[in-house]
Amino acid sequence: AQVEQRAQTERADLNKALSGLTAGPPTQCISQYRTQQVKSYGPTIVYTVSPRLKYVSETAGGCDNVGGMGNNIFVTRTTTGQLCSGDIAQTVDRTSGFFTGSCSFGPFIPYQKAR
Repeated sequence: AQVEQRAQTERADLNKALSGLTAGPPTQCISQYRTQQVKSYGPTIVYTVSPRLKYVSETAGGCDNVGGMGNNIFVTRTTTGQLCSGDIAQTVDRTSGFFTGSCSFGPFIPYQKAR
């Protein structure tokens, strides 16, 4: 019941984070350098470029507790400055520096504020 409750809370928080934004067609890659914030909502990762633009990627899980009050930070390795579907991210505990998990990105769905 606790896992179910947490999943419900994460979905509610995700809906709040995307409130007022409309989903567009998925893209395979996004520029890592434009991102201001990264936060996980269970297996869903949200990259915030601005209040008007966020990218959402579904993973198979393993990259929980990133951003916000979470104690994990994202570590990605890219030579192009882009994150792409299929790329693997690792999570590291902010305090200890130990690896805590990893996940693979799905396509990135842009959520934008209608003009």
